[in-house]
Amino acid sequence: MNYVTNMSAITNIARSEGDPKIVRSGPSSLRAVDRLGKGLGWFSIALGMAELIAPQRITRALGMEGKEAIVRAYGAREVASGVLSLSPDKHIGLWSRVAGDGLDAAALMTGLRDDNPKRHNVETAMLMVAGITLLDIVCAQGITARRSRNNRGRRMYRDRSGFPQGVQAARGAAKDFLKSDHQGSRPEFRERAPASA
Repeated sequence: MNYVTNMSAITNIARSEGDPKIVRSGPSSLRAVDRLGKGLGWFSIALGMAELIAPQRITRALGMEGKEAIVRAYGAREVASGVLSLSPDKHIGLWSRVAGDGLDAAALMTGLRDDNPKRHNVETAMLMVAGITLLDIVCAQGITARRSRNNRGRRMYRDRSGFPQGVQAARGAAKDFLKSDHQGSRPEFRERAPASA
């Protein structure tokens, strides 16, 4: 709860004078699959930045020197997928992560040569990509299923009046209420005697 309180204080700093202040936060509307998607989005951005900034270190660790341009391109793809995964169209970003995992696995397969002295690092990376791919698929399916449930079509309320007991029961109800209060005990509805001059 302390984290929420601190975040509320920080967000209140940026609010204008007339804006409502955040006093406390209620329960999150995010489901587990939403939180997983958000985590995968941030992971994708971090991994992509590492691939963009230090491709030589990655290729050296995998024994795949000379593939720095591919690693940089994959880094840009990871960042783009991560940003999409954090956007309102997160299902697109998550499915692009799944496709990117396939590309990563194909690129890593080239490092499984017998003459690669760092083949064990490539095998470890393949296992990590397989695990992340599984998480990406589960999350993308969950987000897509939730999205398709929410977009089944517009709900029609043409046959509803908004009155719990029907329109006929509501006709004249306000007039009857005012009439009873006008003659009753509520002082704000009593007729005022004209002021004598």
